[in-house]
Amino acid sequence: MQKRTLGKNLEVSALGLGCMSMTSAYGPPADKGEMIKMLRAAHDLGVTHFDTAEAYGPFANEALVGEALQPIRDKVTIATKFGFDIDLETGKRTGGTNSRPEHIKAVAHACLKRLRTEAIDLFYQHRVDPNVPIEDVAGAVKELMAAGKVKHFGMSEAAVQTIRRAHAVQRVTAVQSEYSLFYRGPEAELLPALEQLGIGFVPFSPLGAGFLTGKIDENTKFDPADFRNMVPRFSPEARKANMVLVELVRKVAERKGATPAQVALAWLLAQKPWIVPIPGTTKLHRLKENLGAVNIALTEADLTEISEASSSLKLEGARLPEPMLKMTGL
Repeated sequence: MQKRTLGKNLEVSALGLGCMSMTSAYGPPADKGEMIKMLRAAHDLGVTHFDTAEAYGPFANEALVGEALQPIRDKVTIATKFGFDIDLETGKRTGGTNSRPEHIKAVAHACLKRLRTEAIDLFYQHRVDPNVPIEDVAGAVKELMAAGKVKHFGMSEAAVQTIRRAHAVQRVTAVQSEYSLFYRGPEAELLPALEQLGIGFVPFSPLGAGFLTGKIDENTKFDPADFRNMVPRFSPEARKANMVLVELVRKVAERKGATPAQVALAWLLAQKPWIVPIPGTTKLHRLKENLGAVNIALTEADLTEISEASSSLKLEGARLPEPMLKMTGL
């Protein structure tokens, strides 16, 4: 597996693994034993960067990742996140944010126990807290870094000016936001700012929450617990209208002897050398398919064709429900 560097010196595999779907968001939790096998298989296949969060479960995802990766802890990097108002004893969520410095520190210590580790490689603020100055957030993480509990600071779904203010207090290693051919919002302001500041970018939902795989159409039925049931862009009408994007990717994939998912990931990897997508899956064959994207060589002509054709499309539906969009800080 090729390696990439986030920020100044966090070296990771060119593709990471998003672990959220193993315990939440896309339906009932997957079998724990099978997920432990898959996390270890991912490392065997070259993945060294694993993404989790206290909110995934809550807590179940970190516990799973911690148990699975404990035997190979020194060979991998683990990213986790703080920032939601979650009771650290019961896991009960209020639905709001909480990035008060004392809460960040308490979350960090709880994460360390669940992840079975002495230090968190990359600690993201999951969502910006409008009630806490970002300088105080960055300062709290800086103190955790000085104590050896955290190695790198990250931010998720934050506005450019917020990132700049945080970066002035504590260097930000990586920013995480949604980015794919299905949602190209970061291209306008975020990517240029990250390049200027020397911050890495970790796109989540790099396959458009599965849409870019070509396995979803307007007739697809999601599990009742699947968050896509609430997403405007995944309404049957939007899916039908947006299939034109999938057809575009499929056409290039056929020409390359690849799958649509591989082309979508290869396109992302080609945008910047400091972009590290984190596609998630609960299926080993999909993991192997996704990792094959690093071997897909898209020419300049291919990239231009994909970018120009996709940017001219007007996709239907918002990428998130309105309450979730309001929490992004974007």
